[in-house]
Amino acid sequence: MGDFNLALVIVAIVVCVLVFIFNVYLLVNYQHPDDANQAYFPKFVVVLGLSVAAISILMLPADVANRQACRHAIYNGACNLTLPMKDLWLAVYILDAVLVFFVIPFAMFYYEGDQDKSVGKRIKSALIWVIMTAIVCALVLGILYGLVGKVDFTVRHLSSTTTNFPTNWEFSGGQQCVGGSGVHQCSAYLANETSEKTWTMRTTFPEYVVALATIIFGGVGIACLPLGLIFSFIRRPKAVITRSQYIKEATELGKKARELKKAADTLHQEERSGSKGRKWRKNVKSVEKELLQLEEDVKLLEEMYPQGEKAETSWALTVLGYLAKLVLGILGFIVSVAWVAHIVIYLLINPPLHPFLNEVFIKLDDLWGLLGTAAFAFFCFYLLLAVIAGAMMLGLRLVFITIHPMKWGATLMNSFLFNVGLILLCSISVIQFCSTAFGYYAQATAAQEIFGHTLESLRGIKYLYKYNVFQIAFVVLAGLTFVYYAAFGWRRRKPSGKFQLSS
Repeated sequence: MGDFNLALVIVAIVVCVLVFIFNVYLLVNYQHPDDANQAYFPKFVVVLGLSVAAISILMLPADVANRQACRHAIYNGACNLTLPMKDLWLAVYILDAVLVFFVIPFAMFYYEGDQDKSVGKRIKSALIWVIMTAIVCALVLGILYGLVGKVDFTVRHLSSTTTNFPTNWEFSGGQQCVGGSGVHQCSAYLANETSEKTWTMRTTFPEYVVALATIIFGGVGIACLPLGLIFSFIRRPKAVITRSQYIKEATELGKKARELKKAADTLHQEERSGSKGRKWRKNVKSVEKELLQLEEDVKLLEEMYPQGEKAETSWALTVLGYLAKLVLGILGFIVSVAWVAHIVIYLLINPPLHPFLNEVFIKLDDLWGLLGTAAFAFFCFYLLLAVIAGAMMLGLRLVFITIHPMKWGATLMNSFLFNVGLILLCSISVIQFCSTAFGYYAQATAAQEIFGHTLESLRGIKYLYKYNVFQIAFVVLAGLTFVYYAAFGWRRRKPSGKFQLSS
């Protein structure tokens, strides 16, 4: 058992180092050339945020492995756990909240500040916005915590008389408890509903902050992540086009680019004149969508007509890339179906029909110590990717969400910061959802204590968990997204060309 604990510590340290190196690699390869050798503070925030998000997802499997080291203990308190998981959970999620609501907004305001201003003025302007945000958040959290920051546990008051110690132990359907002189009674077995009482206590402020953050969740991506990959293969270019076709398409794209530039210039003039109303924001959103569509069309045209000395190699890599998307999409679809089936079988039906994936993880652990833990981590990571994919899809379709696409070698720091904040925000709810969905496998863990008993008994939001609101919404959104992709996913979006600009 000591060897297992030592292995857990070594694995935890190695994984944290690998996560940090991988996030630095992502930053270097995704950043825009204009941000090279500058914007060091936003870059530090990006790497820190991505590392916190990844480590927070991996902490749930670590929590399970930490508890499994004590599976032979008579009771939980009889084992000295290797990692203080409850303290680590609270520390990571408080850091998560600080990054999302304070540090990342400050970095974005500072990065997007007027470049003509001095560094001091940009810091001052960013601090004013962050301080205002902090005051509002502190007031809201303080008022909510003061009024409803309590948990209501349902307990049952039990009492019974004493009896002599039995000489033999015989239990059956008619004798569930120890008894004597022909009387076999047990207050736990025979207690009526009037013995139930409510035990109220105030939760800690860190746990309350974490609990509120878990209600931000979406299930759209569980379907759009794999289906997006599959339909990307369906919409792929089937063959290389001729030079005349290339010239024709390139001319059309050039015309669209000039129209977009004219629209953008007009919007810039309206912004300078101070007319930034609802119509202006709607037009900005439309121009952003059209610009993204134009970039996709340019990329597709380059794929359909590869140029240069290695044109044939480029086309072969393009074909292999779309085949890889098809394979990953099919595998992802299988995982998504397993997720939805598990939610229906284990969470929505009471009592559960079967432990399903919980039992799969347990059997994998029996084959090799950390195999089930690795599979568990994979399903949690997949859910996080699905939630992010769903948020990105909604961002392209809702007017009130700003588009911040991630592109290899062309991602500005403000887009990086926005997406890191989104990932951090989603990671909290994903962990809570996973700890509930895999409650049988993750039982007796610190995550269960925080996200299970406390969260599901917290005043104000406990009914969301009591009536399975999140699980039902998850399945419904997955179904609606599947229907949407089945009906419209195979089509390529066409630019509208409507901007409603002022004369």
